[in-house]
Amino acid sequence: MQNQMDKMKWSSIVAELLLLLIKSIYYFGESIYYLIVPMPEKSLADDIVLITGTGHGIGKCLAMQFANESAKVVCVDINEQSNAETVKEINSKWKGKAFAYTCDVSTLEKVRELGEKVKSEVGTVTILVNNAGIMPCKPLEAHDEPTIRKIFDINVFAHFWMLDTFLPGMKAMNKGHLVFLSSMAGIIGLKNLVPYCASKFAVRGLAEAIMDECRDDGFTNLYFTSIFPYMVDTGLCKKPIIRFPSLLPLVTPESTAKEIISAVKKNLVQHSIPSPLLVINNIFRCYPLKISLDFKDFLGGGVDAHDD
Repeated sequence: MQNQMDKMKWSSIVAELLLLLIKSIYYFGESIYYLIVPMPEKSLADDIVLITGTGHGIGKCLAMQFANESAKVVCVDINEQSNAETVKEINSKWKGKAFAYTCDVSTLEKVRELGEKVKSEVGTVTILVNNAGIMPCKPLEAHDEPTIRKIFDINVFAHFWMLDTFLPGMKAMNKGHLVFLSSMAGIIGLKNLVPYCASKFAVRGLAEAIMDECRDDGFTNLYFTSIFPYMVDTGLCKKPIIRFPSLLPLVTPESTAKEIISAVKKNLVQHSIPSPLLVINNIFRCYPLKISLDFKDFLGGGVDAHDD
């Protein structure tokens, strides 16, 4: 009896391995196919998009471009004036598409209050873009405790509070898309950005873990996209170090927003800006560490320290 059960168990494992092999071949073929043929893009016309940090930079550009996709845009920023200007500019072009909310997203209670207002005044959020962040650039020893805590409050804990508030609504509909703004500094450690890199590595881990949890719980229509931009010309990166500016120039907020929205429309799980950077990193991670470090030194990218 025991031998028969063992045979059945091993037969099941073999069958699973064969299915895994078939799926792997299919997915490899699918990836090659989409290198040649553009991926299909979903419509965003019926979505309610909440974006944090819309007062300027990438957040503002995202709000403008999502509105251009006929989505309703919920603009959230701690700066009431600049956020109101963003909403005014959007509504002058697309009347009634944008809504302004002032909120400190690093505080759970305030985010929950925001969630109640948005649900009653606009509706259930179907796309959440966690964009707000800060990036002090200085050696680790020059950071004090309040600054490090503030980096994590805004860059990491705000993601948890937004998920706590808006993910249940998406789960109830089994529909939604969560966008996490990490950074290439969440892929590669850089000097003068130790706490910032740590926060963006944390965002990357959070995104992968919550995606796995939701997938395992059967939420098949929830999508997750992690974005890894190179240095974006928003003012946060005051002293960029770029050895080959023609090869890796500063990325504009407008082009960054355009690529983020394209990634959302294609349901991409990860996307770097520029797109080859993630592939290059994955390749060099397979090499001996010293080769990777020498290549990194050759490119010479990073940021110089500056006073806040």
